[in-house]
Amino acid sequence: MTTDASEDWKHWHEHRTETVSAPYGPLTLTGTYWIEDHPEGQLPGIPGRWTAGDDAVVLTATAEDGLTVDGEPFTGEVTLGADLGPADGARVGRGERRFVVLVREGVWGVRDFDPGSPARQAFKGIDATGYDPRWSVPGHFTPYGEGRTVRVENADGQARGLGLGGVLAFTLDGQDLTLQVSVEGDGSLWAVFADSTSGESSYRFRFLRPAAPDAEGRTTVDFNRAVLPPCAFADHFICPFPPPGNTLGTAVEAGERNLL
Repeated sequence: MTTDASEDWKHWHEHRTETVSAPYGPLTLTGTYWIEDHPEGQLPGIPGRWTAGDDAVVLTATAEDGLTVDGEPFTGEVTLGADLGPADGARVGRGERRFVVLVREGVWGVRDFDPGSPARQAFKGIDATGYDPRWSVPGHFTPYGEGRTVRVENADGQARGLGLGGVLAFTLDGQDLTLQVSVEGDGSLWAVFADSTSGESSYRFRFLRPAAPDAEGRTTVDFNRAVLPPCAFADHFICPFPPPGNTLGTAVEAGERNLL
């Protein structure tokens, strides 16, 4: 079983490396710009004029801007909602670059993804600890009954709401521990956590994504698959920091630790 789990982990790690280094993976984000910070509509290094209303962004462009919308050369004015899929599916582009429209707590922004980014060119891999069965333990999820939102600082220094759906309890190295977790649309869990290695031998915080609990709340807490947050790959992501209670007082020497 350990051999199979170790092989599965190796495949998972290889896939992660391929994903983050893909042409529109997190290494290619070169800027996140909030439209309200640029009332004239000119975003740094991004052609066109971008303005925001309550529920959409309006882009105005000329032929000289060289923009495309839905893959076709674009001039004039178009109303844009948030891009909900991967960056390569963003409606607006210029050459290989893609401009992703996003909204956070009613504030609209644009992200610039460039496959030729220096970070992608310099990427050497992810420092990750090999599979060890002691880091994979049974867990039990208890929902709150109703969603909660806590304000946490984000990587860009702003505080934003983080939705939490319940508590994940588990025992690690003889210690009874808990994490506050979010519940994703498919029922899987998402935790933002830190531990005593954070900022030392591993990145300052990491993400964990346990599978959806069964009807009795059982799932597996596998820190072998702890991952670096997107902001470890590009400074322009606005990842949330761990909520209260999610800094574990133990060393989780497992999973992704840092960039090579």
